[in-house]
Amino acid sequence: MATTIARVLQILLVTLPFFALIAAGYAAARTGALPLAAIPALNAFVLYFALPCMLFRFGAGAPIEQLLDAGVALVWGLCALAVVGLTVGLARRQGIGWNDAAFGALVAAFPNTGFMGLPLLIAILGAQAASPMIITIAFDLVLTSSLCIALSRLDGADAHGPSRAARQALRGIVQNPMPWAIVLGGAASALRFQLWAPVERTVAMLGDAASPVALFTIGAVLARSALLAREHRASARVAQAMGSGAPAPAPAQPRPADLLSVAAIKLVAHPLLVYGAGRAAMALGVPLAPSALVAIVLVAALPSASNVALLAERFGADNGRIARIILWTTAAAFFSFPFAVGWVGET
Repeated sequence: MATTIARVLQILLVTLPFFALIAAGYAAARTGALPLAAIPALNAFVLYFALPCMLFRFGAGAPIEQLLDAGVALVWGLCALAVVGLTVGLARRQGIGWNDAAFGALVAAFPNTGFMGLPLLIAILGAQAASPMIITIAFDLVLTSSLCIALSRLDGADAHGPSRAARQALRGIVQNPMPWAIVLGGAASALRFQLWAPVERTVAMLGDAASPVALFTIGAVLARSALLAREHRASARVAQAMGSGAPAPAPAQPRPADLLSVAAIKLVAHPLLVYGAGRAAMALGVPLAPSALVAIVLVAALPSASNVALLAERFGADNGRIARIILWTTAAAFFSFPFAVGWVGET
């Protein structure tokens, strides 16, 4: 027991700077030191420049067979689908519409692997953790997101909803630089291609900037979501007080039980499911390295991806609900993630 506690405290010391950067971004946005108008620029820098360079470098530096690990893709994919099905089912039983149910499922199944997982797990597990994480990122960006966007259109408000959602999902995949960075990195690995030295150094500098800026941006995005939700509620109350005739209904507040159930699925059920599925797959002879299983279990234990709030806003879902789930899972992960690292390291 004492050994476990000591290990958890050791991991907590490793993770503390990462969560401190998130807290710094949150505080900067909430206090106005970072203007809200500047947050999209930070997000764009990470998404279109720094993070793709980091992914390219990891992909190009990993053996191609690790990037094509079918065992990792199978276990991660089946668990992602199970989490989506479980979360949608619970939401629908509570009377939540397809749009909000689908984005609740996406926030439960999509960890913050790119902005947070890559730097954090590489610091804990080493560079060999990059390849399994790249596979999970590719799966979630292409398949999990597309599935949830398609499910979100089942409310029937738009006769062309499913086909339009499919086109929007495909356009989002094509315009997202991260899958392209993964593909180009894998191609460079397979062809043993080396960038020209000045270009390699430029890519390295951008990749090195990804971790601190991404973590800081996570906090700023969470703060912005909270501030915008508060302003929306305040403006709705003012409009209701000053309007004539029937008052406009105030925005519905997410039920704490709903938020807690989705957060619990993300931080508890998801990693347990990945661990159980991975062990079962290994017992059945599926080629899955124990180190890869540890990596994807810890990916599943990460908090929810912050970009899901942006997708929810774009598709008209309850963005306040999604932002709260992201905030809850990020805050809770400060305590739960070190325990997940200590637990998976002993199994």
